[in-house]
Amino acid sequence: MGEAVEFYHLNGFLLSKFERQDVVLINSNVIGNINHEDISGSWYEETIDDDLKWSFALNGVLHKGVSEFQEIALLDTKRFGKVLVIDGKMQSAEVDEFIYHECLIHPALLSHPKPKNVFIMGGGEGSAAREALKHKLLEKVVMCDIDQEVVDFCRRHLTVNKEAFAHNKLNLVINDAKAELDKSCEKFDIIVGDLADPVEGGPCYQLYTKSFYEKVLKPKLNHGGIFVTQAGPAGIFTHKEVFTSIFNTIKQVFKYVVVYAAHVPSFADTWGWVMASDEPFSMNAEKMDKRIEERIDGELNYLNGALFMSSATMNKTVSSSLLNETHVYTEEDARFIHGHGVAYRN
Repeated sequence: MGEAVEFYHLNGFLLSKFERQDVVLINSNVIGNINHEDISGSWYEETIDDDLKWSFALNGVLHKGVSEFQEIALLDTKRFGKVLVIDGKMQSAEVDEFIYHECLIHPALLSHPKPKNVFIMGGGEGSAAREALKHKLLEKVVMCDIDQEVVDFCRRHLTVNKEAFAHNKLNLVINDAKAELDKSCEKFDIIVGDLADPVEGGPCYQLYTKSFYEKVLKPKLNHGGIFVTQAGPAGIFTHKEVFTSIFNTIKQVFKYVVVYAAHVPSFADTWGWVMASDEPFSMNAEKMDKRIEERIDGELNYLNGALFMSSATMNKTVSSSLLNETHVYTEEDARFIHGHGVAYRN
C-alpha cells in the first residue's frame, strides 16, 4: 500500500503535508507563480457536502485573498488548469469552462430573433462576455460585477479572455447588479445571471428571489426579451439543492420557462440553467445550427442544435422534482448550497 497522505486545513484549503515555508506562502494574500517543486504534493479540497469532498492536485496558487464580498482563490491545478474558486466553490476551470459558458450564453441569444444588447449579472472572469461577443448582431454587452478584485485578477491571469475585456462593445461596470438594473433607464434583449451559487452569507442569493425577478429584472427586458441564469447542480442527487427551486421561482414570474443541463467534469456534477420569457420559445436543432452558422464568429466547442435539444430533456427523477417543486425563493426563505460566504463568517 502507498504512504498515507496527511492534510493540513488552512482557510478553506486542505493541503497535503509539505514544508512549513510553503504553508506560509499559501497563507499570504497575493501569491505569484510558485514553481512546481515548491508546491509538489499539495492538494486543494472542496467540500461538496458534509460527507463528500472533491480533491485537486495543485501546481501552484496564483492568488488567494478576501475581498469586501468574497473569499477568492485562483489555483493552478494539474488536471483542470487554472481554476477560479469563490467562497470555497469552484466557479470555472480553464480546460472545460467552455461547456458552462456556451450553455449559459448561446441558447438565449440564438432563441432571440434579433438581439442587440445583453446585460450580464456577475461574470467577473470575462468568459460569459467572451461568448456573447461572438454574436455579430450584438451592439452592446454590459457586464456588471460587484467585486473589483475578482475582475482585476481575472483580467491579469485569465489570458483567454484578454480580447473580451478589451472589446469596444463591452461596457464593464463594477456595481451590485440589482442596484445597476434598478437605476438603469436602458432595457435589454437578453439578461444573463452568471452569478456565484447561492451560499449563506454570500453576495448573490438575493438575486435569485421572486421579488428581484419580478420588480427589478423583468421590467428591464425589452418586449420578447429573454432571461437566462445558471441554476446550480442538476444531478440526480443534487438537483433539489437549488435547481428546482430556482426553476419554480422563475416560473412564477415568466410565462414560458425552459430548463436544460450538461455535465461539467470539473464540477463533478451535472449543471443546470433556466431560460425564461413571456414569448414562447420556437427552436429546433436545424434552426439553431443555422443561426450558429449565420450569427456567430468562430467555432463553438460544445453546443450545437442537437445537443441543446437533448440537454433540455431531463431524466425521470429530475422531471418529477421540477413538476412537484413548491418552494419559491424569497429573502426570508432562501435555499443554499453547502458552504458560507464572507458575511456569514463575519
